[in-house]
Amino acid sequence: MITPTAWPAEAVWEQVCPLLPEFTVEVLPEIDSSNSELMRRARAGQHEATLLVAERQTAGRGRMGRVWQSQPGDSLTFSLSLSLQPKDWSGLSLAVGLSLAESLHPDVGLKWPNDLWFQDRKLGGILVEAASMGCRSQVVVGVGLNIRARPAEGLNTAPAALTELLPDLTAPAALLRVALPLVQTLLTFEREGFAPLQARFEARDALKGRRVHTSDGQQGIALDVSPQGALRLQTDAGVQDIHSAEISVRPFGVQETSR
Repeated sequence: MITPTAWPAEAVWEQVCPLLPEFTVEVLPEIDSSNSELMRRARAGQHEATLLVAERQTAGRGRMGRVWQSQPGDSLTFSLSLSLQPKDWSGLSLAVGLSLAESLHPDVGLKWPNDLWFQDRKLGGILVEAASMGCRSQVVVGVGLNIRARPAEGLNTAPAALTELLPDLTAPAALLRVALPLVQTLLTFEREGFAPLQARFEARDALKGRRVHTSDGQQGIALDVSPQGALRLQTDAGVQDIHSAEISVRPFGVQETSR
């Protein structure tokens, strides 16, 4: 008999509720995609701040339409929906990644624009979506973190796992570590944007100083990120700012580990 996972839903609610009075936490044993569910609710007019944990996703999505495989215990997959009205949305996924990395471990790096890395392998990913209804914008931040090591089926290199850094870490414990700081970061981003976080992102930048190539055919040296969250790339034609999150960037010599 499989023992049900004990999720710290009440503890997370107690931490976050002072910041978001209408905040709720839900845990579902299975769903197509936590992001898709919260986007459906947003489009139906539900605007309450909600953290939705999915123990298993049957159609989990990553950036650029990639599939995120999720099995109970192996991963932590959740989405956070809340109303935000920042002056500038630029750099939001970088702010989310920074919050997660700082909550987890000093050795977690960040690969622009929205991947968490450890030893040049993907440890987690972020998918940010927004629904606009008149003057209101509801943002849904989806997070997938590899907790335990998984086979590298179809990949050149196995993805990284948080238990390589924190051997006793479980998905519920990881949720308790990251939830409150993530909400705090999003509320700070709404007021101040990405610029105040730029230096902290740079300290964990997994691409800085490396020769990289992009999915749209560019090559060069990754310099840093701008105050607006753009990747600054030194190419033969000069410094290019890459803003689009639909462009994939990878260092030369690093094999695909996305999952």
